[in-house]
Amino acid sequence: MAKFRYRMQSILNIKYQLETQAKMELGKAQMAYNEEQEKLQKLIDRKAAYLEEGRRMRENAISVDDLRDNRNAVLIMDELIMAQRIEVAKAAEVVELAREKLTEIMQERKMHEKLKEKALLQFLDEEKAAEAKVVDELTSYTYGQRGKGNGNGD
Repeated sequence: MAKFRYRMQSILNIKYQLETQAKMELGKAQMAYNEEQEKLQKLIDRKAAYLEEGRRMRENAISVDDLRDNRNAVLIMDELIMAQRIEVAKAAEVVELAREKLTEIMQERKMHEKLKEKALLQFLDEEKAAEAKVVDELTSYTYGQRGKGNGNGD
């Protein structure tokens, strides 16, 4: 029996490599997104600490300069948080693009795997047909030999 060889195996191998690469890119993008989220959370926590510090200052007799400094720190934190939210959104967009790319590559790979499966089934059908032809020829030859043997001996 002949050995099955998929003629587009090299393309399928490339699709596997592209899929692996896309998975790695998605992982990196997800890590970057998580880091940006952590930065945002730290800024939000820091702002909450400034707000709490401002409340404590108002309860105690503190100078106006200290209150003004605290208020400025809170306003700066608001700006930093807004900027960080933009960075988080950008990172989320990168993650989504990487996910879409991975999905597309996976679909292409699956398509090539189906083509390979169809080629294998066609190959097996051709092998069965060739085998059946050989069996038919052997049967015909054997039957023909019996007929010759019976005709000569009688």
